[in-house]
Amino acid sequence: MSEKTLKPFEGKLSGVIEIPGDKSISHRAVIFGSLAKGITKVTNFLDGEDCLRTVNAFREMGVTIQEDGTSLVIESEGISGLSEPKQPLDFGNSGTTTRLMLGILSGLPFFTTIYGDASLSKRPMDRVVNPLRQMGSIIDGRNDGNLLPLSIRGSKLHPIDYTLPVKSAQVKSAILLAGLLADGETRVTETTPTRNHTENMLKAFGADITSDGYTTTIRGKNNLHATNVHVPGDISSAAFFLVAGTIVPDSSIHLKNTGLNNTRTGIIEVLQKMGADIVIENERSVSGEKIGDIHISYSSLKGITIEGNIIPTLIDEIPIIALLATQAEGTTIIKDAEELRVKETDRITAVADVLNTLGADITPTKDGMIVKGKTQLHGGNIASYDDHRIAMMGAIASLITTNEVVIDDISCISISYPDFFRDLESLK
Repeated sequence: MSEKTLKPFEGKLSGVIEIPGDKSISHRAVIFGSLAKGITKVTNFLDGEDCLRTVNAFREMGVTIQEDGTSLVIESEGISGLSEPKQPLDFGNSGTTTRLMLGILSGLPFFTTIYGDASLSKRPMDRVVNPLRQMGSIIDGRNDGNLLPLSIRGSKLHPIDYTLPVKSAQVKSAILLAGLLADGETRVTETTPTRNHTENMLKAFGADITSDGYTTTIRGKNNLHATNVHVPGDISSAAFFLVAGTIVPDSSIHLKNTGLNNTRTGIIEVLQKMGADIVIENERSVSGEKIGDIHISYSSLKGITIEGNIIPTLIDEIPIIALLATQAEGTTIIKDAEELRVKETDRITAVADVLNTLGADITPTKDGMIVKGKTQLHGGNIASYDDHRIAMMGAIASLITTNEVVIDDISCISISYPDFFRDLESLK
């Protein structure tokens, strides 16, 4: 446990910071670099605990990965060069590692056991296991393969035509990765678009993959070829400073080289609809991903309703959006976000508990929450729920409380943003 006490902040936030590399893209850069034959160089890699779980998994399977801070050099013989791990693979708290690796391990010619920490061991895996079993995967584990630890006996996979029952890029990606190892064409159809980093990177590494509307098709048994990847700044991490700049009086923050993939920019749309003073500059494309610089300033906000197709584009940002909503005039309603209940924790319950403890007026619902504003937050002792996004939300909330905020454990922040407090202090 690593408790942190945050004193009331008097002043404004100002300055320029560069957000660390995108967590989703960092995972995928390691995965595809390890599946591709040759040498892949990755820059601005997020060296947080989650992404390092993916690095360690491929090292256990024989891939040479040299790490120098936020730079990686991956040397691989390709898919055929992967070997059976000598021990079970520990995925820690990383749901992304788990679900994407299930797709890969299902089609490799060896046996693997995977496990994680207490939090990950409670998260549902049947959403990935069930379609993979339809492809011929042999997976066993607790609750008929719904919970870790799981064992995977690699087998010959056949393609499927699958419509996603949940709005999950992780499920989509797991099936596409399995499809890469299967004979024939695998098709995945979404009812609502989710983040498309997997599709973008598969194309960059030479996979035979096409998208038509909401359907993505991948042809299996197509070798990947090494390429270099620059990881943009993580919009999900940037969201904490975007909200801070909006709710702390007289603040003005500039965030450089931030990812602006249109499947991830729901937070920007919400800020604009609520009345935030936000400007995007220097937009460009790097390694197949759109990036740019974001300037945010203190603003008067109004409550809105957030629902429907925008939800997958901001699902990880909803905790910090809830804090934003406490400082908006009127009521903000968040709907269609039931996916929050199966994240690192039940984030609907956690967000309401933490912010209500600090003085907010939030009513949790089955698929979201109702936030009444504008409220003065007063401080208090809060739980992180061992969830990095809840802990960072609490830290940003402390910037506008009248009394100190004590967070029971901030160690989980290292999962996605090891230097979070350093960057926060640089703006004070």
